[in-house]
Amino acid sequence: MTTRLLPILVSTLCSAVWTARADDADVIIYGGTCAAVTAAVQVKKMGRSVIVVSPDKHLGGLSSGGLGFTDTGNKAVIGGLAREFYHRIWQHYDNKANWVWQKKEAYGGKGQGTPAVDGENRTMWIFEPHAAEQVFEDFIKEHGITVVRSALLNRESGVTKNGNRIVSLATVDGRVFQGKMFLDATYEGDLMAAAGVPYHVGREAQSVYGEEWNGIQTGVLHHGHHFGKLPPISPYKTPGDPASGVLAEISTTPPGDYGDGDKRVQAYCFRMCLTNVAENRIPFPKPEGYDPARYELLLRVFDAGWRETFGKFDPIPNHKTDTNNHGPFSTDHIGANHDYPEADYARRQEIIRDHEVYQKGWLYFIANDPRVPPEVSQEMRLWGLPKDEFTDNGGWSHQLYIREARRMTGLYVMTENELRKKRPTPDSVGMGSYTIDSHNVQRYITPEGHVQNEGDIGVPIKGPYEIAYGALVPKRDSVANLLVPVCVSSSHIAFGSIRMEPVFMILGQSAATAAVLALEQGLSVQDVPYASLRDRLLADGQVLEYHGQTGGLGLDPAKLPGVVVDDAKAVLQGSWQESHSAKGFVGDGYQHDGKSGDGKCSARFEATLPGAGRYEVRLGYPPNPNRAEHVSVTIEHAGGTAEVRVNQRLTPPLENGYATLGTFDFGATAAVTVSNRNADGYVVIDSVQWLRSPNN
Repeated sequence: MTTRLLPILVSTLCSAVWTARADDADVIIYGGTCAAVTAAVQVKKMGRSVIVVSPDKHLGGLSSGGLGFTDTGNKAVIGGLAREFYHRIWQHYDNKANWVWQKKEAYGGKGQGTPAVDGENRTMWIFEPHAAEQVFEDFIKEHGITVVRSALLNRESGVTKNGNRIVSLATVDGRVFQGKMFLDATYEGDLMAAAGVPYHVGREAQSVYGEEWNGIQTGVLHHGHHFGKLPPISPYKTPGDPASGVLAEISTTPPGDYGDGDKRVQAYCFRMCLTNVAENRIPFPKPEGYDPARYELLLRVFDAGWRETFGKFDPIPNHKTDTNNHGPFSTDHIGANHDYPEADYARRQEIIRDHEVYQKGWLYFIANDPRVPPEVSQEMRLWGLPKDEFTDNGGWSHQLYIREARRMTGLYVMTENELRKKRPTPDSVGMGSYTIDSHNVQRYITPEGHVQNEGDIGVPIKGPYEIAYGALVPKRDSVANLLVPVCVSSSHIAFGSIRMEPVFMILGQSAATAAVLALEQGLSVQDVPYASLRDRLLADGQVLEYHGQTGGLGLDPAKLPGVVVDDAKAVLQGSWQESHSAKGFVGDGYQHDGKSGDGKCSARFEATLPGAGRYEVRLGYPPNPNRAEHVSVTIEHAGGTAEVRVNQRLTPPLENGYATLGTFDFGATAAVTVSNRNADGYVVIDSVQWLRSPNN
């Protein structure tokens, strides 16, 4: 049983123990996430009292619950207490005593496109769960913050209001907490909902906010967590025979129409911390309720030749992993969580337990079932749960990955249009920078009678983006003294990027700052002067705008010779995915086509040249053996068009990572189009450069 479930049982036994009494503070924070901790620290730093009412025993949410391979995006926009957290992680691992199972010099881990350890900036982005939890506990201890643990909100009658202001909240055991300002820092948004704040669950139709990537995504196959790269797989117990019944873990409900909204939410899983150190390893247990029939579909995936089980065993210090979902049938328990956001505590307990049994069973099945390919099962048996992590829970994480639950419908709704720079964002209180990312939502049967996943999506953004203060604040006719830094006001597809743990820390600090300013000035949270809020956030190290091109990651296109057009300014067709994994790129990263080779992805680089004449044209890209050997590139020049093929497996021979496409005559404008038509590997787009010929 996960420790997060204990409050449900304890509250029932203890309901008669507590006598109704009130605990008072200027700010009451409901939640135990990383946002709850940074918010509480900020309140104390501003000289006000705070109580954290945590439904969890352990603090930190996913940041201490297994997600140690941080989804950072552009690290340059992570400031304030969030950066302080990653600095303290660096301090922890700067102490050689904390390298128990591995020498520090031997680690050399890499994060999301950059080294795990940034010695120059004294930050570290990859870490073990217990190290993160210790940092959060140190924050609490150093600032003398009162934390009430394992305290579940009474969602039916626990929120008392006077007009449009919350007066107090009560937990299921009868304890009451009074405050002047309140924050909901939970993944579920329970306080927000109980206070009567409007919210949304599921995916909006594309038409609601004028978005391209929201709603049901049938036919869209992005990251590879689908069946599209395999031979067609039958969903039926007897392949091809519907009368035989449907295999486990496949829905028989129609998926819905592309672009329409629904009430489904993206899949959850546990971010597992595993180890291959024999002395520290607990063999994968056979969970109570284990049923090998749940994994029959996985056998068909193996039979189709898939061998990427260990593709997301991302290394963290001391020979451990942050293991995430990877592939068409993995740790994501697709479709098993749709009622979680609105479910009562008992039903949530059932869902969490089901996820635990499913995921532990997945591990046990792969390691022990004789039908699994031997090379896969043998490797899986090298791994196990770590004895020195989650020590009160048998090495298993105490936190299910609630990727998305409720989302407030607040004063301002963040959409993909703000993230993709189609529309400006007002009143920034922090920044995000991660690719728009949603996991699968359902596994269904196609009209052709094959199994397919739906909902997994990766949409690139054009660099870091601002997050509006209005996204943390309820509408004016709602609650006047509540801020929501986790279940923020955003569309489903925008939340796919905002939902990263560093962003939650940033927004927790900003929400707390606004709460204290509102308290000091006797205002509703909707009326906090942005100028005052902005000044305080900047003074406390928050990053509210981003003016650099690269954030220290890649080459600045403005400083390269000639005319350079980065991929962020290209006109894109199809499903390109942003990346920073390879070295030697221009700008904030590069993009790839997901290795589809379907001809649906193209990128048109348009340039205005300083004058007509003869120019050499160069294509910039970071090479890799998995790239396409024959990338189709079309150059539009004064005399017509020319098509060349580029081998992106080879290292570009020219300076700054460029390969020549040829020399042509141009007028005032020029264009180059890169296509993935008939490509035999990943097609990468980074930049195009025009250099005036010296003989012009």
